[in-house]
Amino acid sequence: MSTNPPNLRPDLAPDARIIEAPRAGQPTIGMVSLGCPKALVDSERILTRLRAEGYGISPDYAGADAVIVNTCGFLDSAKAESLDAIGEALVENGKVIVTGCLGAEPDYIRDHHPRILAVTGPHQYEQVLDAVHGAVPPDPNPFVDLLPASGVKLTPRHYSYLKISEGCNHKCKFCIIPDMRGKLSSRPAHAVLREAEKLVDNGVRELLVISQDTSAYGLDRKYDQHQWKDRVVRSHITDLARELGQLDAWVRLHYVYPYPHVREIIPLMADVGSNLLPYLDIPFQHAHPDVLRRMARPAAAAKTLEEIAAWRALCPDITLRSTFIVGYPGETEHEFQTLLDWLDEAQLDRVGCFQYENVAGARSNDLPNHIPAEIKQDRWDRFMARAQSISEAKLAAKVGQTISVIVDEVDNEAATCRTKSDAPEIDGNLFIDEGFSKLSPGDIVTVRVDEANEYDLWGQLVA
Repeated sequence: MSTNPPNLRPDLAPDARIIEAPRAGQPTIGMVSLGCPKALVDSERILTRLRAEGYGISPDYAGADAVIVNTCGFLDSAKAESLDAIGEALVENGKVIVTGCLGAEPDYIRDHHPRILAVTGPHQYEQVLDAVHGAVPPDPNPFVDLLPASGVKLTPRHYSYLKISEGCNHKCKFCIIPDMRGKLSSRPAHAVLREAEKLVDNGVRELLVISQDTSAYGLDRKYDQHQWKDRVVRSHITDLARELGQLDAWVRLHYVYPYPHVREIIPLMADVGSNLLPYLDIPFQHAHPDVLRRMARPAAAAKTLEEIAAWRALCPDITLRSTFIVGYPGETEHEFQTLLDWLDEAQLDRVGCFQYENVAGARSNDLPNHIPAEIKQDRWDRFMARAQSISEAKLAAKVGQTISVIVDEVDNEAATCRTKSDAPEIDGNLFIDEGFSKLSPGDIVTVRVDEANEYDLWGQLVA
């Protein structure tokens, strides 16, 4: 049992979980998966391909014949973490293959770690497999090496990330993700739905829909149509959300830009017959139009408040999560205060915040009037204090309510659960500390909330 504050960085996925033991003599590969949930899905796909070829998966360096490090390049601090992980793998194992977002800068990596075996960029699965084959030849045993029906998963069995597209068409000045992962490339609707159905059939109770820009899903495909069972479904987020909501699992949408057509999704969230959760994760980033303009993002904060009001009118129980950047180059005290005032008005349920930092290759590096570190820290502290007070009041209002929760973990002290308002790792928890011994991860149960703090809830099982 652990309490929050939660990890407020949405660029970080949960720690990869590897619980499968290799057979004796089986060639084994270790995996270090850094960065966002989209990278974690890439790691799962790589390991699924390797398992199909007879490789075992090692949870540690010492037990592996080679190690793959799936890197992050989101921020300079994330790049440093990736370089440290590569260095640690080299020391502990010696045979290291690098992939992921930072892999788009092979010279940068080799300048720091010339002994690595190979470098590939993000979602370059074939090149990763070729590098593994060169370092550790496969030795499959078709009578023993059986691939799990749902492939290799690095998250707990009861929830899974569902990646619907890759890349992004935005050109935000602080971000280099489009340079590393390319323009928007959406999967066809029937392929997404087939994967989702397979995951649910194999025990997944919650699907976390992810992409770089979920609202734009299908735009690059011109919203083409596909046959799905007895009906035609467009590659469009509205159609996809409607179909996913019919599966026997919670469905949670992440990274949703507030385009006008998002309003079409909200009634689906309010529909008691749908499992589409009333939850939107929206990267607002800031509220002052001049800051948004310097970020090269849509400068329509007032319109955004109108959209939030419209969403809540359609679905009063909707939970809104977002992330923001403080200390962006040129941000004045007035602009920052506008952000605080906007936050007071928007009353977002879940909020994360970054202090701006330069990223090599980002256009924002060249903007004038960079903010001193001490001012960025002061603004972050003030922003988080305001967000925490809003969270505390919203959670206090839940005391006495009866709600559904999903169980994530059970130990000797309590069952750690999440409500429909909480995504894994980045949001809060609900703890059941009495009568929980028969619960198991993945159970969805009803509780009455009897206590709250700034980020978490406590409750009792309802018979």
